[in-house]
Amino acid sequence: MVYQAADARYDTMKYRRSGRSGLQLPAISLGIWWNFGGVDTLSNARAMLRKAFDLGVTHIDIANNYGPPPGSAEENFGQIFSSDLAPYRDELIVSSKAGYRMWPGPYGEWGSRKYLVASCDQSLKRCGLDYFDIFYSHRPDPDTPLEETMSALDYIVRSGRALYIGISSYTSEQTREASRILKSLGTPCLIHQPRYNMFDRRIEEWGLLDALSDEGIGCISFSPLDQGILTNKYIGAVPDGSRAAKHEWGDRLALDKLSKVSKLNVIARERNQNMAQMAIAWNLRHPEMTSALIGASKPEQIEDAVGALDNLDFSADELARVDDILNAD
Repeated sequence: MVYQAADARYDTMKYRRSGRSGLQLPAISLGIWWNFGGVDTLSNARAMLRKAFDLGVTHIDIANNYGPPPGSAEENFGQIFSSDLAPYRDELIVSSKAGYRMWPGPYGEWGSRKYLVASCDQSLKRCGLDYFDIFYSHRPDPDTPLEETMSALDYIVRSGRALYIGISSYTSEQTREASRILKSLGTPCLIHQPRYNMFDRRIEEWGLLDALSDEGIGCISFSPLDQGILTNKYIGAVPDGSRAAKHEWGDRLALDKLSKVSKLNVIARERNQNMAQMAIAWNLRHPEMTSALIGASKPEQIEDAVGALDNLDFSADELARVDDILNAD
């Protein structure tokens, strides 16, 4: 059956400008880190991408190493793009990244010009795209000069391989320096992708949001639900078959953390939200936050996440109560 996007796909989604750029992103973006790889079911991945676009989720975020195996998420996206989404290319923001190990030898990871350009070309081929809307340096390289990495990203844009560039997991100091270099090259940084959620607030400690505001760079957070911990499914027990059980993340699911989620859920219910929706809304409370990047294992989870946008406002009392719970010993 030929896919036809929902006519009402833009009726309820909220869009936010990325920094001081002209690009707007949906407040909820879909990351295909898990559940879109070669070990997963293609029909389910197709259903999730269709559902996302029907809800106005126009931004799909990938990376060269997503799978498993590495590269397979891009390949599966390419199949689904070709069959379903190609007619809507100009309505989509598709991003990919390079930084982690993809092939053997000294040129298969990190941030050299050799690796970044080669990896971008490989990713475009796997995705079946002529260009990426955003291409990221996935992580800072401690051994490659920042000037080389940023120059490679500038070249990727100037050569037509991408429209915008971004960085991921850079500190505030690295972000400011990267921004300086990119501005001098004439290709400003569009967006930063850090990890951020109620249990991981390092970007607040680093002053990263202040740096992004100063530099006019947008922000899209990954793991806003802490790999599913900040959802109702972990209240009371870890369900069989969940990602937490599958990947044995028991150290991250300590009883005190589960207890905090149960207490946070009380606030969520008062807000007429479930735990995941409140966690996403909490993530988006910052004016510097352009989008929350969610993962999903079924279409219903995407629809549920978009429901967070019905209530993004927090009272001072609610925020104080959240902090009290998170900071309790």
